[in-house]
Amino acid sequence: MDRNQEIVEGLLNQAGIFVGGNNPWDIKVNDERFFKSIVKDGELGLGESFMKGWWTSPKMDQMIFKLFEGNIQEKVKENLKTLLWIAFTKITNFQTKNKAKLVGLKHYDIGNKLYSLMLDDRMNYSCGYWNNTSDLNTAQENKLNVICQKLKLKPGMHVLDIGCGWGAFGKYAAEKYDVKTTGITISKNQKLLGEKLCEDLPVKFELKDYRDIKGVYDRVVSIGMLEHVGYKNYKNFFRTVNNSLSDDGIALIHTIGSNRTVTTTSAWLDKYIFPNGMIPSIKQIGDAIEKSFVMEDWHNFGHYYDTTLMSWFNNFEKNQDKIANDYDEKFFRMWQYYLLSNAAAFRARYNQLWQIVLTKKGIIGGYQSIR
Repeated sequence: MDRNQEIVEGLLNQAGIFVGGNNPWDIKVNDERFFKSIVKDGELGLGESFMKGWWTSPKMDQMIFKLFEGNIQEKVKENLKTLLWIAFTKITNFQTKNKAKLVGLKHYDIGNKLYSLMLDDRMNYSCGYWNNTSDLNTAQENKLNVICQKLKLKPGMHVLDIGCGWGAFGKYAAEKYDVKTTGITISKNQKLLGEKLCEDLPVKFELKDYRDIKGVYDRVVSIGMLEHVGYKNYKNFFRTVNNSLSDDGIALIHTIGSNRTVTTTSAWLDKYIFPNGMIPSIKQIGDAIEKSFVMEDWHNFGHYYDTTLMSWFNNFEKNQDKIANDYDEKFFRMWQYYLLSNAAAFRARYNQLWQIVLTKKGIIGGYQSIR
């Protein structure tokens, strides 16, 4: 056994994972280069070596959950490359207007067919609300209804939807609450399909950066977009929300949240899935909204993202043959790793999902939230 294998197996064993073991979370190594890739590149090496087929696991979500549960990521030394990258993020803004377009091209524009087969019927690409249901469509409608109730929508209101995706919120709010929405996206594919899905409804789509938003709205919502803003821009983002919200309005931010304050994201996610993304912390959000908003409600249901991601994974696996001609084997392995590793992170409560309700001056008499 060489030194790299000794180090990696030692770390895996600490988490109760064994190379060649019989547990569903154990791994089979198909190429000895796997061990060097982990020692050299850590988490990035784990994902890349899976994409190359160097290792497999019957239940990869369980395997990565055990890595989180054993806190193995904190026991892997940061190499010089990682330390230099962290330092670079402190002096560089990776989420400028031009750089922000990259995630649209690299992630959201890779194919509406893929997303339509993987997501629910309304094409929500964010965490569902699995209260008293085991059905993805119901969980996503529950989420949309909870958001509408938290925003206290009334007929005739105009809602700004920052990061609107394919218009799931706008369509639901128009149908169920008789409001009109203006949705902002940086994805051409999302805008094109969204306009088709919301045809004949008062749902407008605009292809633009949030920094170019003009106008004042009765309500502002942002579902799964703050993860693309970057810590250097949080104040600017919330300034945009504030400027766009009427004085008596309500804003709701639905975002993945981190237990720790960082200036980077997962190296693998940054390289292959969400370029220039990062997950905000309570401290970072708090600093950004201080003196601008009253925080009326902060709701955490991150454990539901595990169920959501596993549902997406099951749909992705079930429909893989329908998109087989559109992507290569490396892409399918990449997508498997993305969905399952993220499910594990939420299962281990390493990541959270927050819905934050904000007002400019506070609601006299108090805000009654929904659960």
